[in-house]
Amino acid sequence: MAVRNSIGMIELSSIGAGFQVTDAMLKAADVELLLARTICSGKYMVLVRGDVAAVESAVGAGVTSGDFSVIDKFLIPNVHESVFPAISGLTKVEHLEALGIIESFSVASLIEGADAMAKTANIRLIEVRLAMALGGKAFATCTGAVAAVSSAVDAGARAIGRKGMLVNKVVIPHPRPELLSEMI
Repeated sequence: MAVRNSIGMIELSSIGAGFQVTDAMLKAADVELLLARTICSGKYMVLVRGDVAAVESAVGAGVTSGDFSVIDKFLIPNVHESVFPAISGLTKVEHLEALGIIESFSVASLIEGADAMAKTANIRLIEVRLAMALGGKAFATCTGAVAAVSSAVDAGARAIGRKGMLVNKVVIPHPRPELLSEMI
């Protein structure tokens, strides 16, 4: 059985194109549809999972189908396992050590940044929030030791910055406990 630890995403400026791209991606390869939905400011995102070759084929077919509507895309061959619970909002954090935040203009680049954060340092991803009630932006939060959070935030910001989508990066060394209740 093939290892299905790769993910691919396409972010589109058109909702109609989003449905078309989703169909094209699912027809192109044996991939699992993780998310296909509208996001703020009238955009659409499609996220699939599968083995590297299948995800690569699906993203390629989706980009071709989406044409000028494609805003951003990615393929992550070996996604960090902590990314999925953070996207789903299932990560439970009882105490904040240092708090790190990266913020992006695109959902796709933010997920790439969150994956880079998780792979760079011993941190805990708290949340990956994807463009809902954010004007189309996205952000990820993490916690851990100050040095680890700083390294992770820098790595995430670099990944987002390569696409010119970085809004901001923040490290708060000793956050007040009230911030945790604002994040949940």
